[in-house]
Amino acid sequence: MTDAAQGFFADYITRTGERSLMKWLHYFDVYDRELGRLRGRPLTFLEIGIFRGGSIPMWAEYFAPGSRLVFADIDPACAALEIPGTHVRIGNQADPAFLSALAEEFGPFDVVLDDGSHLCHHQIASCEGLWPHLADGGLYVVEDCHTSYWPGFGGGHRAPGSFIEYAKGLIDVMHSWYTEDDAVFPVDPRARAIEAVRFYDSIVVLEKRLRANRPTSFVSRNGVVTTTQRPLDIRGRRSMFAGRDGG
Repeated sequence: MTDAAQGFFADYITRTGERSLMKWLHYFDVYDRELGRLRGRPLTFLEIGIFRGGSIPMWAEYFAPGSRLVFADIDPACAALEIPGTHVRIGNQADPAFLSALAEEFGPFDVVLDDGSHLCHHQIASCEGLWPHLADGGLYVVEDCHTSYWPGFGGGHRAPGSFIEYAKGLIDVMHSWYTEDDAVFPVDPRARAIEAVRFYDSIVVLEKRLRANRPTSFVSRNGVVTTTQRPLDIRGRRSMFAGRDGG
C-alpha cells in the first residue's frame, strides 16, 4: 500500500469492532488514489452492499464531517446496521424503481461504490440506473470485477454480458467523437459525460465530467492560439507519415 493509504486504511483495519470488514488488500491503494482528493469537503456517498456492515463506520470516519453517507442492501436485516450520521435503505440494486427512489431522496451522488451482489447484470443495471444521478465530477466505482470471469456470476472470458465487457464498451463510447463510420459507430450522447474509464485489478472507475462542447484541438504558432473542432468532421483521414514510415 502507499504511505497515504497506510496512514488511514492500514491503521483502521487494526481497530475494527465486531462488524466484519472484507476487502482485497490492494483496494486500499485504489481508494487512496481515487477518493483521497475528495476527503477535504463534505460529499454525498452511496455504497451498494452492506453485508455485515464493516464498511459503514470506515467510510464515516474516512470522509469529511457533514458528508451524507448512504448504504443500500437487499437484506432487511441490514437496516439494523445504520449508525448515527448514516442512512441505510433496503432494496434490489437491479430495481430501477429502488435506484430512482435513492436518487430522489439523496442524489446527486459524488461517489457511488458498487460492492453489492457482484452479479454482472446487477452491476450493469445499477450503473445505468445511477449514472444519470452522479454529480458532475463524480466517481462511479465498481468493485470485485473479477467476477466478470466467473460463469456463476454471469461472466466468463470475454463473455458479452460481463461487466468488464460492458466497461470496455464505454471506452468506445468515450471515443465515439472520433468516428469515421457514422452508420455503424455514431457519436454516442454519453460521450459528453464520460471523462475517464480506469481499470484496476478487480475495480473499474468511471469519472463523470459534463462538457457543453465537443473536443477541441488547437494550433499555437508565434504565441497565437487557434482552436477548431473541424478534425471531428473529417472522414477518410490518413497519417501524414503514410508511405514514409513503412506503413
